[in-house]
Amino acid sequence: MGGDRMEAPIYSPSHSYASPEAIRKGLQAWQAALAQFDKAAHILEASGHPLKRGLIEFLRRPKRELIVNFPVQMDDGSIRMFTGYRVHHNAVRGPTKGGIRYQPDVTLEEVRALAMWMTWKCALVNIPYGGAKGGVAVDPNSLSPRELERLTRRYATEISLLMHPGGDVPAPDVGTNPQVMAWTPTPCTPASPSPPWSPGNPWRSGGRWGGWRPPAAG
Repeated sequence: MGGDRMEAPIYSPSHSYASPEAIRKGLQAWQAALAQFDKAAHILEASGHPLKRGLIEFLRRPKRELIVNFPVQMDDGSIRMFTGYRVHHNAVRGPTKGGIRYQPDVTLEEVRALAMWMTWKCALVNIPYGGAKGGVAVDPNSLSPRELERLTRRYATEISLLMHPGGDVPAPDVGTNPQVMAWTPTPCTPASPSPPWSPGNPWRSGGRWGGWRPPAAG
């Protein structure tokens, strides 16, 4: 057959339906994260402070990963399927912490890399958190406010088995904001009837002053 052919979306258990470009981008991010960690481990070994046996492999792998495929009702009454992710890289230093991003090309590998980087960020500034990250493959600008709320609440419900007081702290990221965080309440338990604040929530919805700024602002 002649002429150029468009690359069709690829399906796999780890990606759901994602474009080849999105898959390549995610894999590149994860490979970059691993390369950076391996370089740091080598520098430690060369300086006479090698990591303990088995610790390198432990830190190269995420603690847990969740992929969710969920339906959302659109304003016209139709049903549309979305794919979301939540990754906990490491929880040794404390509860996991990391943003939730809404981007059309989000993949599991990209979220995994971002969760690993969040672990290093928290450790470098010596705060008692581990690294996490979440995301939904969606263009938030293509949704109405009601559709965005329904998507957010459904995503939060789907990943709620990983979200609990003192265990995981969500925050805004690319494509999300304080309003989105207000739609993703942390589930309560009998031992902790009041959920802890989310750093990206509006102040009147359990957040704190100065708790949100645009991602990558420094």
